[in-house]
Amino acid sequence: MERWRATNGSANGNFSGRSPREEITMLVVLAFATILLWHSPYGGYLLYPFTILSTWFHEMGHGLAAMAFGNDFERLVIFANGSGYALHVGEVEPSRISSAAIAAAGLLGPTAAGCALILSSQTRRATTAALAVLGIVLLASTLIWVRSLTGWVVLPAVGAACLWLAFRGAQNHRKFAVQFLGVQGCISIYRDFDYLFSADGMLDGRPQISDTGHIAQALFLPYWFWGGVITAIIASMVYWSLRRAHSR
Repeated sequence: MERWRATNGSANGNFSGRSPREEITMLVVLAFATILLWHSPYGGYLLYPFTILSTWFHEMGHGLAAMAFGNDFERLVIFANGSGYALHVGEVEPSRISSAAIAAAGLLGPTAAGCALILSSQTRRATTAALAVLGIVLLASTLIWVRSLTGWVVLPAVGAACLWLAFRGAQNHRKFAVQFLGVQGCISIYRDFDYLFSADGMLDGRPQISDTGHIAQALFLPYWFWGGVITAIIASMVYWSLRRAHSR
């Protein structure tokens, strides 16, 4: 990937004008600001579209992984409270490995998307492409898989905003948007940290087995062990993407 090396304003330059250290500092500040907003009285309302986006990343992770193992991804449902599910069916009983991998893909999906967005923020072309691809995929997935009012309202709006930024937004606004969306994906696991280390969870007010619970059922070791493994993988992904994105 071509990186920005020249001075601000050059075709190959860092169009934000910030050093790698300043870039990382800004991302950390965005992460902490988001966490503080989550705990503020009205922060959840301000971040609501990004909560729904994180759920979309999570459920798309499940659905796409299911497709990779030969299952049919039938629909994606997102509820108003931010919970959701991806319904997938297969003709044969899934193997233990495929069941565990599909469950893990939902947990890793938001971070994988967030890291990809942060990495894309290092060139103008990649930044524009990332916003355009995200916008198109949001709109297409809504038409193909989403089957809930919350998804129909929020996801196309976010997708349209990404496309507008990609083709009409200022360059520094595009970069900030990609990095902000990337941070939301990377830290979304913070909202679900209890879920990550729980055998059970709630879906639209109904109890269900958690993703780590499904992994434990498939691979025998306890859910808290797999919660630790997923946490370590997420931390490694974020660390690697930050080093990669801001290395010289």
